[in-house]
Amino acid sequence: MVSLGVIFPPDLAPEQLRPVAMAAEESGLDELWLWEDCFAESGIATAAAVLAWTERVRVGIGLLPVPLRNVALTAMELATLARLFPDRLVPGVGHGVLDWMGQVGARASSPMTLLAEYATALRELLHGQTVSTAGRYVTLDAVGLAWPPRAVPPVLVGAVGPRTLTLAGAVGDGVILTGETTVDQLSEAARQVRAGRSDSGRDGAPEVVVFVPVTDRPPARDIADRVSRFVEAGATTVALHSVGDNAPPLVEFARLAGQEVRPLLS
Repeated sequence: MVSLGVIFPPDLAPEQLRPVAMAAEESGLDELWLWEDCFAESGIATAAAVLAWTERVRVGIGLLPVPLRNVALTAMELATLARLFPDRLVPGVGHGVLDWMGQVGARASSPMTLLAEYATALRELLHGQTVSTAGRYVTLDAVGLAWPPRAVPPVLVGAVGPRTLTLAGAVGDGVILTGETTVDQLSEAARQVRAGRSDSGRDGAPEVVVFVPVTDRPPARDIADRVSRFVEAGATTVALHSVGDNAPPLVEFARLAGQEVRPLLS
């Protein structure tokens, strides 16, 4: 069964987050997704708040830009959240917006190399391994977490182009696709992720998360039909992004998605 979520975008002030989180929790939504955009809100801080406020809803972070974060620190933060709130965290990592990375002096000359080294080390650390590596960007000397998570969260990789999609399958547990992804593009993207996973000798199906914009106020049935088309194309999670001048307040949209759209997908 598909997981259905809504997105709390970072153009909303942090103090607006709690009522949205509670609406997601109470309405039956599966997930609430957060973004870490420069220079808005921290993905880790907001995820911690939502997890503490709620008891059931899963929290996705889509995504943490790897040039900004030492991989050991990210592993420590994710492991802490995963131990405090088992099976409720779905983190994603990615290149970040390259211009923003340049603004803070963190732009990598080879974003693909950085992402590959980073995602590999992050998964190893979260799985309790002691990691030593001397890559182009990631250097660790016998680093291991004192408190690795008992229930290891999946590490998803944000991807658009074919090389990054293949990388998501090779070194991640799945992929996060942007709101510009069409149904046909999702089908091909999912195939590339699966191929990357298979070529790397990894078993199991990857998670495929897609952000889907919903403009204005369409009926719940129309939203459910659109979600179903993405599911048929290979999505395992659909996170709805309410946009448009006539879009309802996010609290109202979360309730609509949970109470009206979610039952139509069962």
